[in-house]
Amino acid sequence: MPGLTELADGNFLGATYGGGANGAGAIFEITPSGKLTVLHSFDYSDGDHPDGRLLQGRDGNFYGTTFQGGANNEGTVFKITPQGVLTTLHNFNGSDGGNPYAGLIQASDGNFYGTAAGLGGGAQGTIFRITQAGAFAVLHNFHGTDTASPVGALLQAADGNLYGATTAGGAISGGTIFEITLQGKLTTLYNFCSLPGCGDGSYSESALIQATDGNFYGTTFEGGANSEGTVFQLTPTGVLTTLQSLGGSDGDGAAGGVLQATNGTFYGTTDGGPIGFYGTVFSLSMGFGPFVQTLPGFGRIGTTIKVLGNNLTGATSVTFNGTAATFTVAKSGTYISTCVPAGATTGPVQVVTPSGTLTSNVNFQVLP
Repeated sequence: MPGLTELADGNFLGATYGGGANGAGAIFEITPSGKLTVLHSFDYSDGDHPDGRLLQGRDGNFYGTTFQGGANNEGTVFKITPQGVLTTLHNFNGSDGGNPYAGLIQASDGNFYGTAAGLGGGAQGTIFRITQAGAFAVLHNFHGTDTASPVGALLQAADGNLYGATTAGGAISGGTIFEITLQGKLTTLYNFCSLPGCGDGSYSESALIQATDGNFYGTTFEGGANSEGTVFQLTPTGVLTTLQSLGGSDGDGAAGGVLQATNGTFYGTTDGGPIGFYGTVFSLSMGFGPFVQTLPGFGRIGTTIKVLGNNLTGATSVTFNGTAATFTVAKSGTYISTCVPAGATTGPVQVVTPSGTLTSNVNFQVLP
């Protein structure tokens, strides 16, 4: 089942891989108190098996993919309004990819980008771009030697380029980590090794994250010292460090990647675990300091947003790229409600607290 997407109003948006009125999956909204509203039930013709996390676009609508269904049963890209009106933006047809596992990202140019694990012109999957209006283009066809079978979502890093990982192909058949520009120039940064004794992991199924130190972090499903997956760090120049080889009491098979919480620590899950257990939840500390995160990461002047963090009680200032904003700190001290102030420009959000100044992990984008 795809993960939930937290909305600015505190509710959550999600999708089910199956079920719904027609057995093909559904999109729902649920409140923190458990009130669920089904926004749309897929009927195969408009998609089947939504497998990626939904994304709220800058226009307020939600965007996502289905693994199958649509006009060619190869999957779709869709838009759905907050009221539940669904529009199919693209039907995959095999030659342009198909069977997308992951959701979309909206890049700084306003377009959406994603991966499809199905055939494509190179018969090994594709990276694609699609506009809000549904204009679709293949950025890259994988052909095995440069990697194959991308199943995780993409990441737009601070340099503006897109980064991702694959589960197969590459120089040593263990998958790769790649960089691709918005114009479609692909560079392989690292080749994982699937051979016994390599020790660096293989088959990375999840999206990368860029942490507050500027490096990328992720997981592999197999490989490592115990052949049961790894947690790794990769520099922007392609130097990989295995931070943890999974196996035994700390679980095995980390398919879900990691996230960096606002306390600076990384968290993740594994699919398996010790005998008698069915997976683990783990944390990994690299000694990074706390930061704040905005929800959402964009908005127009006057838009209400949340600033997430830890120990925010007693905060004395919130600024958007230096422009002061009015704000209210939640009783829990874990988030701040604020509005994008007049005169704000794109840049970091900073919160001054009794223990120091916290800066957002990515720049907040002020929309026109």
